[in-house]
Amino acid sequence: MSKNSFTLIELLVVIIIIGILASIALPNFGPAREKAMDNEAKANIKLIIAAERIYRMENDAYYDSSAGSLNDNLKLALPSGSQANWTYTATVGTDNVTVRAQRSAGAGRCWQMDVSADEPSACSS
Repeated sequence: MSKNSFTLIELLVVIIIIGILASIALPNFGPAREKAMDNEAKANIKLIIAAERIYRMENDAYYDSSAGSLNDNLKLALPSGSQANWTYTATVGTDNVTVRAQRSAGAGRCWQMDVSADEPSACSS
């Protein structure tokens, strides 16, 4: 038997130590993931609002939200289907547009922003 190799016990001890360290560290990454998902929603809301402003400047009217999806109307490429973490909806009024991002799965997180605002805010209802 070679003197330069590890024994099975030594390898098992190292694997157990790594498992214990991982079980301590992994729960700390949960809040960071939630914050990243919230930032994704906020960035996409800002993108939708910017696209809506461009649409309004070019067409001199708010876009028709009943004519199709946000991606089609505003020429966006937001994630959809199984890739989407958020569901985006736009409510078009006579002089305002409010964009709302609702969490597709998991906790009922929600962000919204209207055309006159600078930053998205948490939904009130």
